[in-house]
Amino acid sequence: MSDFKTLKGLFIKHVSSDPSDPIIGEFWYNTTTQTLKAAPQIAAWSSGGNLSTARVQGYGAGSQTAGLAFGGEASPGVHDGTEEYDGSSWTAGGDIPSGIKDHGGFGTLTAGVLATGSNGGYNAEAFHYDGSSWTAGGNNNTARGNVGATGTQTAGIIWGGYASDSNQSLLETYDGSTWTESTNHPTAKSNYYGAGTTTATLSSGGGPPYVNTTHEYDGSSWTSGGAMNTSRADGRGGGIQTAALVAGGYNPSHTLNVESYNGSSWTEGPNISTSHTGGFAGQNSAPSAKCWVAGGNPSTTATEEYNDVATVRSVDTT
Repeated sequence: MSDFKTLKGLFIKHVSSDPSDPIIGEFWYNTTTQTLKAAPQIAAWSSGGNLSTARVQGYGAGSQTAGLAFGGEASPGVHDGTEEYDGSSWTAGGDIPSGIKDHGGFGTLTAGVLATGSNGGYNAEAFHYDGSSWTAGGNNNTARGNVGATGTQTAGIIWGGYASDSNQSLLETYDGSTWTESTNHPTAKSNYYGAGTTTATLSSGGGPPYVNTTHEYDGSSWTSGGAMNTSRADGRGGGIQTAALVAGGYNPSHTLNVESYNGSSWTEGPNISTSHTGGFAGQNSAPSAKCWVAGGNPSTTATEEYNDVATVRSVDTT
């Protein structure tokens, strides 16, 4: 009978403790527990701590252990609240200077950006978050809402959106103080899924009408990418151009469907449990292996965390 050495040309390494950061597909024998172990890649969603306030049409930023959710619409109206996530629970942060919904957002817990949005009418305001309070940033060139957005506080990007009773294709980049117009998105839509950086942006979905198209931006021009399996808009996602994820959305009803992107094609993965259409999401410009979604429509406080990393498992060798 063949053994691992014959099949792989390697001996299984013997260690006294499990590696702190195992590589996907790695095998080892733990001499302390006398157990053969492996690290397969297992993608799964799990429940996180609930938001304090159920709301929709807000935006999020940050990571799975340092997340930020801000703005949106909650009974009885537009919301100015901010909540911070530590990986297990949400706590109140500094309020936005005025209530806002349908905005874009990106950055981190201590360097977040809120851009555009609506509060009775669309605006071009931008605000910065420093981990405790919001201050005014540079205004956008065009007032609008429901934009695609990703990036950092000093290198951000927004595109598309809705204003003047029509969808937009305008793209603007941000350096922390000034917005600069660049090459328009190939299609005029709103409620895109966004991921990546200002020089490696991923834009997918959008509507209405709802589409499954993907476009990639290199800092100067757009090219077509692989099409999603499901046409939709107004869900949430994150990641980078070569490791992105979209979760939930609408077309013409709420969906729990999740897809991941490898830079050329989309693959369906484990579904979320709760619709987070118009909710919040983290990890806009980092790999999608660990991200989160929260809130959304129908009105919910639920948070779900995504993990697609090496997961240690013991191997039955009896």
